[in-house]
Amino acid sequence: MRPRSARTALAALTAALTAAACLTAAAPAAARHSRACSPAVSLAGYTDALDKTTYDGTYVGNLSALAPDRRRTLAALSDRSALFRLDARTLAPRSVVTLADENGAALDAEGLVVDRDGTYLVSSETEPTVRRYSRDGARILHRLPVPDDLRPAPGGRARGNGTFEGLTLLPGGRTLLAAMEYPLAGDPADLVRFQTWQRTWRGDFRLGRQYAYRVDPGLGVSEVTAAPDGRLLVLERGWTAGVGNTVRLYLADLRRPTAAKRILADLADCPSLGAPAGQPQPNPLLDNLEGMAVTGRTHGRLDVVLVSDDNQNTAQITRFLRLRVRVRG
Repeated sequence: MRPRSARTALAALTAALTAAACLTAAAPAAARHSRACSPAVSLAGYTDALDKTTYDGTYVGNLSALAPDRRRTLAALSDRSALFRLDARTLAPRSVVTLADENGAALDAEGLVVDRDGTYLVSSETEPTVRRYSRDGARILHRLPVPDDLRPAPGGRARGNGTFEGLTLLPGGRTLLAAMEYPLAGDPADLVRFQTWQRTWRGDFRLGRQYAYRVDPGLGVSEVTAAPDGRLLVLERGWTAGVGNTVRLYLADLRRPTAAKRILADLADCPSLGAPAGQPQPNPLLDNLEGMAVTGRTHGRLDVVLVSDDNQNTAQITRFLRLRVRVRG
């Protein structure tokens, strides 16, 4: 069979994604009610249409962060330095740029914020760092200060590959927050730190206070994103060989030194909707979920998109989930 052109393949992908979105929107009321994951969370749909695909010669996978973009797109960041802009409705790729550090090397990029001026704030968990990139992603504009304690040994107390996993800007745009994935050496085994920065009158950020957040046993923080009221949606994730992923969505309140949290849903309790799994999972819908963004409101609930990091592994899937989340109370 003659291979399809890139334009034809993209058109087919866009059509498939659009069809999936339409099917979700057209679901009857009874079907929508059956999609409850918990009293606070329902599953609007999922798509694997981007799994093991490429766009403009770049692998569309390894996705670790999502952020709404004012250009009616959804920014998606891979931990191999690729920054995609996806159509906000269909999720079809619209552009891609490769980010780099000051020496031109790839980033272990895990967190993403699109700032109010259209520049990108990106966290990397290797150093760790938070860098600001230009609107086109081509230039590093500056780096934010990071406390020494949050660096891996020997300079700090962080676990290697366990630092800034989530990044979010609180409502009002004055406070930036990064979530550590795992506890520091010497801290309680269930306590991770959230580091904040405060925006100055010049528009850059200075170090702010830290908060303590208690994770469930065996889990780490894979993503954090601000709700419109200033509370945080926190994604806790773990993996057990032969069992699969545990993924829980919490609502956290920073008005206390140790952030109080309440569970919104254990995603293993969501309906699977016939989703396939490439490896054992407590629910075949689950995979290595790492990215999360609030994209709007529907009938009083937040529209939340999650994405999984497939690690470019045939047993894992690049999967997008659409949730509707009630956070009142």
